[in-house]
Amino acid sequence: MIETCPKKRMVFAITLLTIATVFVLIVESRWTESPRRNFIIEYNSTCYTHEDFEIIHDCHPCTDYEIASKSQGVCVHTHNKEILRCKSGETVSRSCDKVAWIDERNFWTFEGILIVVGALSTGVTFLRQRSLDRKVMLKVQRQLEQSV
Repeated sequence: MIETCPKKRMVFAITLLTIATVFVLIVESRWTESPRRNFIIEYNSTCYTHEDFEIIHDCHPCTDYEIASKSQGVCVHTHNKEILRCKSGETVSRSCDKVAWIDERNFWTFEGILIVVGALSTGVTFLRQRSLDRKVMLKVQRQLEQSV
């Protein structure tokens, strides 16, 4: 069935699927919340569990110094931390699993590599097809010249 589909219709379908995929990824990244887990807390403070809090700094990687010196206890486990301020005014650091902008950068890097590999594969396929078509045409011409 796919062999009978015209080239324009195939390109249109692939473009439509690509747009739908990007749309779903954007919607999913905006509207989904990551589940909260038990985090490791600096100084064993758990004010955020029973008080309202605001996130001062989102999850970000710890510096190499903080990891090596273990000056920040939360950096030892996941190498990431976020800083919170509880309603009582206490500032607390806690570990976090993933840094959003690093995951997003890795995703787009992966997508870029896939696009480049796909474009190269398409180019090689067209060149190979052109080469095979040329060989077939030369073979047919030789056969016609021999028969005349």
